Amino acid sequence: MKPFKIIIVEDVLLELKGTEGIIKNDIPEAEIIGTADSEVAYWKLMKQQLPDLVLLDLGLGGFTTVGVEICRQTKEQYPKIKILIFTGEILNEKLWVDVLDAGCDGIILKAGELLTRGDIASVMDGKRMVFNQPILEKIVDRFRQSVGSQLMQQESMVNYEIDEYDERFLRHLALGYTKEQITNLRGMPFGVKSLEKRQNELVGKLFPNGNGGVSVNATRLVVKACELRIIDIDHLVPDEE
Repeated sequence: MKPFKIIIVEDVLLELKGTEGIIKNDIPEAEIIGTADSEVAYWKLMKQQLPDLVLLDLGLGGFTTVGVEICRQTKEQYPKIKILIFTGEILNEKLWVDVLDAGCDGIILKAGELLTRGDIASVMDGKRMVFNQPILEKIVDRFRQSVGSQLMQQESMVNYEIDEYDERFLRHLALGYTKEQITNLRGMPFGVKSLEKRQNELVGKLFPNGNGGVSVNATRLVVKACELRIIDIDHLVPDEE
């Protein structure tokens, strides 16, 4: 690596000392030009001298969103500055998504292997989405779940002979649309009576052995479709009307 300047944003003194030790021992190319324990202190440093890299903790002063805003504003004002998140927020996945949206170059969780020379080198070489093992494991786990859910949906569509219009019909029923509203969707070539017939056909497909003698209304039909993964409850979005 070529020599570069770094600012560390961390409000826990013990963790700051540990991070400084890692950088001084393992990354001699890095010159620490300042440390900040708050947003105010950070922007004061930025006015004095711009770094090449900001090593940013997300939780400052007990507020997890401060780091996200620092990242967003820094990237807006200084897009060439690289930002690597180094955080103890190991369970707050929503926060990870927010800071990725804010433009960070990677996230290192304060767990397991911690911060390595390889992480810093990757960011300084221009690599995006630099993650360490703990967060990679979570990302891969979510990826597996997502793929598994998609496969289950595809299998259900085939097994129960569900076509595109069936899926759209069920999805919009789940969203609270009336049959009249569904007929007005773009590319939905059915009237109310046709949808009622389609609903009865879907009841026959999804409840091949009946429902214990109890009639199946639209709500029960939608619940069954969710149970069978015919519609994805995590991605219920309406079509254009």
